[in-house]
Amino acid sequence: MFTALLACNPKSKTTQQNPNIILIYADDLGRGMLSSYGQKHLTTPNIDKLANEGMRFSNVYGCMFCAPARASLLNGMHDCHKQIWSLTDAGIYKELGKSLTYNQIEEKIHKLAPPENEGEVFLADVAKRQGYITAEFGKLEWGFATTAERVKSHGWDYHFGFYDHVRCHGFYPPFLFENGEVVSIEGNTHADCGKTASFESPEEYKKRWDMTGKAVYSDKIIMDKLLAFMENNNPQKTGQPFFIHLPSQLPHGPISVPEVHPELKNNKALTEFEKEYGTMVKILDEDVGKIYAKCKELGILENTIIIFTGDNGHEVYTRQAGKTEHGRATLDGGKFDDIHTKFYSEINGDVFDGNDGMAGLKRSNWEGGVRVPLIWYWKGKIKPGTQSDQLVANYDLLNTIAELTGGEIVKGKDSKSYAQTLLGNKSEEHKYTVFASVMGPAIVTNDGWKLRYYTRKKVFQLYNLKDDYREEKVLNARFPEKMEALKSILLKECDGDWKNGGYPKFSIIK
Repeated sequence: MFTALLACNPKSKTTQQNPNIILIYADDLGRGMLSSYGQKHLTTPNIDKLANEGMRFSNVYGCMFCAPARASLLNGMHDCHKQIWSLTDAGIYKELGKSLTYNQIEEKIHKLAPPENEGEVFLADVAKRQGYITAEFGKLEWGFATTAERVKSHGWDYHFGFYDHVRCHGFYPPFLFENGEVVSIEGNTHADCGKTASFESPEEYKKRWDMTGKAVYSDKIIMDKLLAFMENNNPQKTGQPFFIHLPSQLPHGPISVPEVHPELKNNKALTEFEKEYGTMVKILDEDVGKIYAKCKELGILENTIIIFTGDNGHEVYTRQAGKTEHGRATLDGGKFDDIHTKFYSEINGDVFDGNDGMAGLKRSNWEGGVRVPLIWYWKGKIKPGTQSDQLVANYDLLNTIAELTGGEIVKGKDSKSYAQTLLGNKSEEHKYTVFASVMGPAIVTNDGWKLRYYTRKKVFQLYNLKDDYREEKVLNARFPEKMEALKSILLKECDGDWKNGGYPKFSIIK
């Protein structure tokens, strides 16, 4: 058993056997945006390096959008259950220093979403049980507004970043938080963090590139803190492994960058807006490169696991009149009905094909809304250049990390470990996974059957993804027994109520 190899004394100053773990969690990154998954208009060499030197997965499910995805990741549960998470709404931190103090905001949030009970086990906890120091950097990891106490209750020893989702839509924050303390950022003066518009026009282009009050890009601040944490907690000196989680803002829109990346400046196939969006992906890729380089510099690369994945499927942020639409709108002003017609990149002007040829986008239960990239790197342990089509979900990370670090599998979770697959053996595979969406729930089996339900229109649609990647052939009439069998399983996973597969409720903070 591999875990016997990982037994160690985490307090030792001379011996560290458990691997460091760095989880990079991209935001709204359709897998088609990565060159290792087929992107043609830009390259992602640092992420590709992880794939070339590690294992790339092709059959991975996140959630429909950010809040449930993050809760599912940390809690090890799928999002079709009767709501088990306290998800707060966003925006209250706009009142910080105006009508409310931090303590008042904290009190309001805790009335609706108190810190978690001590008995609950989260992703960071499985590492802490094995002696890890844990840290999180970037976008808030639970709900749409959080507090230092809530972050701590999810197992993080250290945290730096945003506490309010609405502020994450800008990239020039006047302040961020470090373990509950406000960190002011000199030169950033916009209360909305410099948020830009979600569509292109000459007027919006001019506003976007007016850099008044936009001195420091948030990603730079966050990465500086992360790299400093690695330096200050180098296991070569402390003997204690670290588990770092980077829930990045990138490449979630609205589009905003300090400059266009040199690789994209002269790309005649892209508009200026598209070049800026591509730059956001390039910045994310460069962050991966910085983390890899820091591991090498500190002498810990050979005993560090780097995981790269994302929260949900693709979203189109390059909205330009007559060229690109997003969501359910068509270029000619019509609407997709999401039964007979649906989003495809080629008919909607998405030059990047970020959903990798699949149907649908973020928030939907089409494949393009929930399929995400997943890459694992572990030098000397994961065979370079390997690929897996095993069915896995974002909530599987919890027990996979538990097994890899020599801990006990956490019972009562939907999470299933695929650690042995990573190590060249074969893990027990899910028979199916389920996921929620704005439209309703869906189920996908490990042999490619998919049943989606559109609750508002009371429509079930059966597909076989092995033969129908784009979800174009409805098979209800040909396989009625299969449809009924999957309906039964899906309803059970929704705890007996189809509405549990719908849009989650957010607690309004007053």
